[in-house]
Amino acid sequence: MSKKLSEYYKGAFVPEFARDYLQQKWENKKQICTPEDILPIAQGQIELENNAVNSGNKMIFCDTDLLETKVYSEAYFEGWCDLSVTKAALGNSYDLYFLTYIDIPWEADDLRDRPDQRQEMFDLFEQALIENDRRYVLLKGNIEQRLNTAINQINNLLL
Repeated sequence: MSKKLSEYYKGAFVPEFARDYLQQKWENKKQICTPEDILPIAQGQIELENNAVNSGNKMIFCDTDLLETKVYSEAYFEGWCDLSVTKAALGNSYDLYFLTYIDIPWEADDLRDRPDQRQEMFDLFEQALIENDRRYVLLKGNIEQRLNTAINQINNLLL
């Protein structure tokens, strides 16, 4: 969604650093994410975001952010998240967040897991947005419906 929005608005796209980082870890070592990966993932994500901000684009579209990294860390590591990541996650905020609902089919890949816990994970992300007073819009429906909702919300923000 963020890639499509960056193309639509001719803004900078910031991919999810964790996906590439963890895919490479899986391909090279057949290992999954551990607590030691959280800080490098956060640092990589911030570097990508900073590069996008410094690119001169007026708008950046991030596939993820540190708040999501924090939520994942706490969900996977029994409530634990690196303190510096927590601090950065709570200190960074963006103009608008899109939370995608779980109404599209789950697709397996090397990194995705917990197909039976989609609602639980969704609830954790929504709770984090609410508790941290983040402005968010819920995206539901097919890709076209989600994209139209996102574009309408961004246009309203730009007025």
